[in-house]
Amino acid sequence: MAEKLSTYDPAEDLTSDEAMAIFMADAFEANDAGYIAHALGVVVRAKGMAQIAGQTGLSHEQLYRSFSENGNPILQGNRTRTS
Repeated sequence: MAEKLSTYDPAEDLTSDEAMAIFMADAFEANDAGYIAHALGVVVRAKGMAQIAGQTGLSHEQLYRSFSENGNPILQGNRTRTS
């Protein structure tokens, strides 16, 4: 009989700010931009999109798009361009 496997979501295990900080520190140690972006998405899901949207001023749609599997989480703030 074949075992039925379920999808694991690491966001479910990130229940404290300390756990999230450790998770992100590990991601930064990997020095892989793709993995760091993935880890940010996991933390956003763990914190809750509504909370992150409220704290950052970004919309839910922007967050979902940025941190989706094919997203591009370029963080843009109020920067002044110099030429």
